[in-house]
Amino acid sequence: MDKFLIAADSALRTLFAPAHAVQPSPAKGAEDSAHLSPEEKRLAGALMRVNHVGEVCAQALYTAQAAVTQDGQLRAHLLQAAREETDHLAWTQQRLDALGARKSLLNPLWFAGAFALGWVAGKIDDRVSLGFVVETENQVAAHLQSHLERLPSSDGASRAVVARMRDDEMQHAEEARAAGALELPAPAKAMMRVAAKIMTTTAHHI
Repeated sequence: MDKFLIAADSALRTLFAPAHAVQPSPAKGAEDSAHLSPEEKRLAGALMRVNHVGEVCAQALYTAQAAVTQDGQLRAHLLQAAREETDHLAWTQQRLDALGARKSLLNPLWFAGAFALGWVAGKIDDRVSLGFVVETENQVAAHLQSHLERLPSSDGASRAVVARMRDDEMQHAEEARAAGALELPAPAKAMMRVAAKIMTTTAHHI
């Protein structure tokens, strides 16, 4: 029952409550978006909406994995990672607000899908669950790098946030690998890339 309540609380807070960051946003002190053209604002807003969806999914993934594992140390590690990802959730929301953009209308669907995947991975085995974290974070880091190449060069605030998020995701992957993550088979990685492509393409617009 406690695990169910924790999962439900995470879902409600992620989807309906403003996220509060512990660490200050990397955007603080960076060049803001007031000078961007309407086209640049739309592009930056769409990219940050996709990144916000990624953080919604991260909350779901870590919460599900923490609920399933029987390893207390691993559960604490996963919940700590989720708390760190809350900073990213708050930072991306702040950028959406600054750019006059909205969150994805499909966030409940993205959360449910990521939660289900995390639950299944965790049920299989803790090492598989950690392997899922490694591959997810590696793909997210690569995705964020591509956004750095697409964001308007003058949107220093968004670029600062994305760069910090990329570095943090790479660190999470390394931590999961050090904790004993199992290398996922190539077909599983390919399926994850396909699912991520569908999500990011849809969230760019909706």
